[in-house]
Amino acid sequence: MGDTRQAVRRGLGRDFAWLWAAFAVSTLGTWLAFDSFPLIAVLVLRAGPAEVSALAAVGLAVGAVVAVPLGPWVEFRRKRPVMVSMDVARFAALMTIPAAYVLGRLSFAQLLVVSVIVAACDIAFSAASGAYLKVLVRSENLLVANGRFESTMWTASVIGPPLGGAAIGLLGPVTTVVANALSYLLSAIGIRAIGGSEPRPERATAPGQRMRAGELLEGWRYILTHPALRLLLFNNILVNGLIMATAPLLAVMMLGPLGFTPWQYGLAFAAPCVGGLVGSRLSSRLVARFGQHRVMLVAGSLRACWSLGLAFVHPGTSGLVLVMAIELGLITCAGVFNPILATYRLEQTATDRVARTLSAWTVTSRATVAALTALWGLLAGVTGPRIAVAIAGVLILATPFLLPRRPRIMTTP
Repeated sequence: MGDTRQAVRRGLGRDFAWLWAAFAVSTLGTWLAFDSFPLIAVLVLRAGPAEVSALAAVGLAVGAVVAVPLGPWVEFRRKRPVMVSMDVARFAALMTIPAAYVLGRLSFAQLLVVSVIVAACDIAFSAASGAYLKVLVRSENLLVANGRFESTMWTASVIGPPLGGAAIGLLGPVTTVVANALSYLLSAIGIRAIGGSEPRPERATAPGQRMRAGELLEGWRYILTHPALRLLLFNNILVNGLIMATAPLLAVMMLGPLGFTPWQYGLAFAAPCVGGLVGSRLSSRLVARFGQHRVMLVAGSLRACWSLGLAFVHPGTSGLVLVMAIELGLITCAGVFNPILATYRLEQTATDRVARTLSAWTVTSRATVAALTALWGLLAGVTGPRIAVAIAGVLILATPFLLPRRPRIMTTP
């Protein structure tokens, strides 16, 4: 525990600083461009609700399917070149949007294709960066490193959308797409600046030989045969999937019959992100005092207690305060839980399976979010948005039963 306290006070080295800077700039770019594709679809292409929903769901789902073979591909390659390649690919794909816009050739199909490419590259990049982090940072400092990534993400989520909205209002709807593309280019430059050499992982197949089906599924096999990771995967995809599935329904409720203005709606979900920053900063300190497993169990359980309250949102100032209080509690608990989960997952995964495991995890998560978002849209059409939000809140209350009850010691290298 003393090592964790010392790591909180000291830096984690020059190489980690470059990796962190690359993460920070690309994350800020992503949040600057928050909802940019739906806005372009509505404002430029005059797309309807069905097309906008399809853009969100299909991009996630198809991107996840495309990314399935990327996990094994990433596993047996040097991770830094993979990260640089994914950043450059995302930059190139996103820059086709402003180019087509200027030429008057932008189409809904192009938005869909670019969203799929970016989603697949996101998964490959996350797998490579997680595997690289395990090699770059000593095991006793992993929680501190993941806490810094988490706090950076929540900071960007507070400042990014308001700045992005202002940029769109002043400079047009594709402005934030350009900013996001440039952020990936800067991220690639930052990762290239990391020093040292990286050994090439041993290949499971000979060059030119086709990848076997077992290698494609190795990430899922590893998770599903690991008692703790299996439970954590089911817990995480259900919590995140149900939260994300109700987000469009809350927008319909708050901007429709409840009469909230767009700026009030944005404030209700942006301001509470400060809780994520606070939670992620507390995460390593809580673990140092109470232990990893206990904090993960308590924070994961508390994370499930908030969403049901969103079914009781009502008009006026008190309703706005209610949403902000619920989101603050939820996001603070998530800010504590997420870096511990990320660290535990790395600790419990053998080094030669990290990329495949992280890829399988992310693919499953993205596909679940897409499926539950579509399902809850149908459910809301039958029951109404408020009842659909309440059903999701009740289901989330059961997810703490999927958290591991006993700590598990890592025994594999």
